Amino acid sequence: MGEIIKVGMADLKIGRAPDTLTTLGLGSCIGLTLYDPAAKIGGLVHYMLPDSTKLKNNTNIAKFGDTGIRELLRLVLEAGAAKRKLVAKIAGGASMFELSGASSIGSVGERNAEAAKQILKELQIPLVAEDTGLNYGRTVELNCLNGDFLIKSVGRGIKVI
Repeated sequence: MGEIIKVGMADLKIGRAPDTLTTLGLGSCIGLTLYDPAAKIGGLVHYMLPDSTKLKNNTNIAKFGDTGIRELLRLVLEAGAAKRKLVAKIAGGASMFELSGASSIGSVGERNAEAAKQILKELQIPLVAEDTGLNYGRTVELNCLNGDFLIKSVGRGIKVI
């Protein structure tokens, strides 16, 4: 049995088989995993907002998609993952609050999911699965043994992507 590694909000961690990385309560936040199936090394970032460039003095790089995903990549590579073997999966990005009237900026959840796709494209890491949007929270687990990404939602059972 491996260790269960808890990733908090605005946090990121890495693990290796047989560890499991988990984060609770993804609402509009995104849980993004990077996984190397050969080395069996994985990482999980739980970020809250898509873009750190609008903020001065950002001290928490895991809070934002643009800085958090790049830092996660740096750490999994440092741990021995091969960039060309990495695959990404994302979950979360829900619209947790009904807004009256259509907002031109889109929901934070939507922008968070979009940021993940944009950054992965820039980094040339394939996004192989996602479970995003809708209006419910998710708890996720990355199994570093096989790369399975388990998604648990109240009243919706468990899904593996």
